[in-house]
Amino acid sequence: MATKKIRGHQTTLKWHKLDNTANLFPVIVSETVSNVYRISVTLKEDIDPELLQKALDNVLPYFDVFRCRLRKGFFWYYFEQNKRPAPKVCEEDTYPCMYINPYSNNEYLFRVTYFEKRINLEVFHVLTDGNGAFAFLKELTYQYLRYRYPELMDDMDMLQEETSLDIEDSYVKNYKKSAKKEYKTEKAVIVKGERFPSTHFGIMHGYISLQDIKRVAKAHGVTINQYLVGTFIWAVYKEYLGKMPSDRPISACVPVNLRPFFDSDTLKNFFVVVSAYFKPEKDDYTFEEVLGIVADCLKQQINKDNLERLFSYNVSNEKNYIIRAVPLFVKNIAMKSVYKRSARANTTTITNLGIINVAEKYQGYIERFHVVLSMSKGQNIKGGVCTYGDTLVFTFSAAVKDTSIQKEFFRHMTEEGINVAVETNGVYYEYE
Repeated sequence: MATKKIRGHQTTLKWHKLDNTANLFPVIVSETVSNVYRISVTLKEDIDPELLQKALDNVLPYFDVFRCRLRKGFFWYYFEQNKRPAPKVCEEDTYPCMYINPYSNNEYLFRVTYFEKRINLEVFHVLTDGNGAFAFLKELTYQYLRYRYPELMDDMDMLQEETSLDIEDSYVKNYKKSAKKEYKTEKAVIVKGERFPSTHFGIMHGYISLQDIKRVAKAHGVTINQYLVGTFIWAVYKEYLGKMPSDRPISACVPVNLRPFFDSDTLKNFFVVVSAYFKPEKDDYTFEEVLGIVADCLKQQINKDNLERLFSYNVSNEKNYIIRAVPLFVKNIAMKSVYKRSARANTTTITNLGIINVAEKYQGYIERFHVVLSMSKGQNIKGGVCTYGDTLVFTFSAAVKDTSIQKEFFRHMTEEGINVAVETNGVYYEYE
């Protein structure tokens, strides 16, 4: 496979703008709403931390999206090149997705930790989305494996040819001026219950046979992602609402990667969120009814014209000369207000990063990948999805102790003939 040299790379980029989506994250971040997500790779042998640090030191200079610090200007936040050493690789000692304090992290907005065989990359969403982060994690993993296993050293210090280093703002490049406002403010069902302490949350991984879920989704006439979202909403309807009518919808945010729609290779954020709605207006819907409503809702929204409309309104505001002249502290007040209104309109977020492709020579060293989402305002349970090999991993993260929604989600799948194995972190046992 073709590769490209990385040793000695020095960026000439001194500063760059935040992408359109990233402008929101510095405004709403806090100790309890971290806007940090985790992607991780599990190898087949325990991690050597010294080699992992060496790999990070070597790969980071090539990725301008990660090699930066956040600065506050008079009108906008911006990124500045970070010339400090890479953040220190540490053994994992907290729950996932905790707030990243840049002042104790060499001003970087990501962290790399390890636990036994697993490498964790945690990223403040201001830098990039999951697709951009996976590009970085894979190159970090390849470099680590080359240090760890001498038989892989024939292409030491090389990036894979398909790894993009592009940092264009694809929102600005592709927006249309005629876009209209696209915010929804109808209040949705919020999953409440006894909560974990703010520094804890529950993780539940479901290891799902890819062939089984393909077969079942096809039998229902839906895609795998529609099936996952529909089953999640079904579990909320059955276990949280007790299959009773509600004057609020169950609403799932579903991020959509825009790169294939607009021929983009950017490493910056480039996604929009569509919403799957189900409003139970009568008693006792069947699973098939709920799934059909959810699938139709997603089908209607995931097309190029609609996706373009969704992000173009925000870009038009960013490019508006009057808004651009408004000081940052005033912009922050307005963005917080919009965020609070829109946050009430969502029950959960379910993000599917799709199939993770790994360069062939490294496949035998890699066991699996995971995606973990942090909590956000009003959303106390979320789902992160990725697929590697013949296994799809659905990871629940939750701020509430009750697990009835998660159990129904996996139970329903097994009832439909899907092979599922479940693993949790120890927090559920600690608070029994």
